[in-house]
Amino acid sequence: MQPNNPLHGKTLEAIMVYLVSFYGWEELGKRIRINCFQKDPSINSSLKFLRRTPWARKKVEDLYLATIKKNA
Repeated sequence: MQPNNPLHGKTLEAIMVYLVSFYGWEELGKRIRINCFQKDPSINSSLKFLRRTPWARKKVEDLYLATIKKNA
């Protein structure tokens, strides 16, 4: 168990849905410069890329944590 970990219990899909609804694809693509956010973006294509690209997943998780902290 990781009760103090804010990512505990959050799926990557839930994180992506939150970020897209908060920032929109265009702003998300500016904040994290990866093609799956800039060219024909979708949740499914982003999830495929993020699941096999640890550095990109970390950037998404870090942005999520910063966003929820800022808006708490």
